[in-house]
Amino acid sequence: MLMELIKEDCYIDVEKPMEYPPIALSYGEKTIQTKNGEKTYPIPLGTYGNFSFVQAPPKTKKTFFISLLASVYLSGGNNFGGKILGHRDNKCLIHFDTEQGHWHSQKVFRRVKDMANIKNLGCYHTYALRTINYKTRIEFIEYILKENKEKNGLVIIDGIADLVSDVNNIEESNLCVQKIMEWSAKFNCHIITVIHSNYNSDKPTGHLGSFLMKKTETQIQLEANTVNKEWITVSCKNSRGYAFETFSFSINEFGLPFVVGEIYDPLEYFVVPKKKLLE
Repeated sequence: MLMELIKEDCYIDVEKPMEYPPIALSYGEKTIQTKNGEKTYPIPLGTYGNFSFVQAPPKTKKTFFISLLASVYLSGGNNFGGKILGHRDNKCLIHFDTEQGHWHSQKVFRRVKDMANIKNLGCYHTYALRTINYKTRIEFIEYILKENKEKNGLVIIDGIADLVSDVNNIEESNLCVQKIMEWSAKFNCHIITVIHSNYNSDKPTGHLGSFLMKKTETQIQLEANTVNKEWITVSCKNSRGYAFETFSFSINEFGLPFVVGEIYDPLEYFVVPKKKLLE
């Protein structure tokens, strides 16, 4: 019985028309030639049913970049995100922070809210998991995904190293990445997670990083820009589809990340919260 269920779930009909995978986040567009003529598609940062990860050395503003992606997903697009677009379709954004305490986590989550700059955030669930152990974190994330069922959209886990006891534990690392793949497929969501790069290397840390590289849809790399010291360069290190073009982001005077090089003012439509005006 079990094998029959697996067979039914895993069978691929090569005669069945294949639709372009539904996109969670995109950056730019790609025009391709098809049997029916030219078609233009968004270039995915991530599609539903898959996962991606962000890797970077320390002090390269990983959490700021995650805030930027989250704000775009909530709003569909904003003046901070440049060509980054969110394809939310009324789904939930679920944001887990595994590293920071409640005060700092709330600061990150509120930054996402401020940058989205929309009246109704809809389904935006935020959780700080620093105080629970790594096994319970995995159990809790699965519990939340089951609770939301088909409403799961973009799921952020910042960062994945806190879901294992040791990033060089082969068994734990493999099981952790298998869980990420299982969740993304089972709940038809896109999962973005974050991991450090090895010291003086462009590879993500440990066996956990190696497993992520093998299984991910998109591997996003952050690096300090060598020309403009205040910029962080974002590049597509690996992708199962078309690679998005390299871009950079910086932090404005209000402590908010924005894509640089665009012709508009990222603050043009941003309403500064009253509390910030008083500080």
